Amino acid sequence: MRHRPIAVFFAGFACGLLFLAGLLFWSGKLRSPAAAPPPQLQSQLPAAAQPETSPAPAFQPLPEPPQLGEASRSANPPSPITATPPETGPLDHKLIVPVQGVQPRDLRDDFNETRGGHAHEALDIMAPRGTPVLAADEGNVVKLFLSKAGGLTVYQYDDSRTYCYYYAHLERYAPGLKEGMLLRKGEILGFVGTSGDAPPNSPHLHFAIFKLGPERNWWQGTPIDPYPLLAGSPTI
Repeated sequence: MRHRPIAVFFAGFACGLLFLAGLLFWSGKLRSPAAAPPPQLQSQLPAAAQPETSPAPAFQPLPEPPQLGEASRSANPPSPITATPPETGPLDHKLIVPVQGVQPRDLRDDFNETRGGHAHEALDIMAPRGTPVLAADEGNVVKLFLSKAGGLTVYQYDDSRTYCYYYAHLERYAPGLKEGMLLRKGEILGFVGTSGDAPPNSPHLHFAIFKLGPERNWWQGTPIDPYPLLAGSPTI
């Protein structure tokens, strides 16, 4: 009987523990802790791992290419000839008067006259506005050019590419005229006018011939007087 008090003691102790555990459970202190929410993903990489970025450069449009057309535009075009003494040839083939309807006897030699303080070094062939301008010789069109002085102009090489023929003050080009095309002698290349610095009441063709240098520059050469070659003089 002496073990009964011990059993009662342990039974009471056990009941006390159960009571305390129940009390703690209902108070929430013994509940399983909720899993901690995962940390939010970083929207950005650490500074050391971030790729280097720089503001996008402002758009710089490329310069527009020069416009293509029948004539190259220039406020200050190169002079068609150099200031060198004129030659009289030689041209080994005859030319025709490059204005339709004009006869050799109608020409006047003004090659050595002065125009605007400089030597003329060309032949002015007077004709009504719109008169067809003809290729004086056979050869390719090397340049169509619009200048302040010459206005609408044509540069043509002869077949040997030794000489260049210069036609200026045109009213307009012949339809279909293009750089590089071959012109036969007598073929229409344009029409008489007063473009450039020609007097508006004096339509005419400014016609020049120059011998090309070794560089074969279409704007540069030694001037030749066209008058003897167009007025029926023997070919030199």
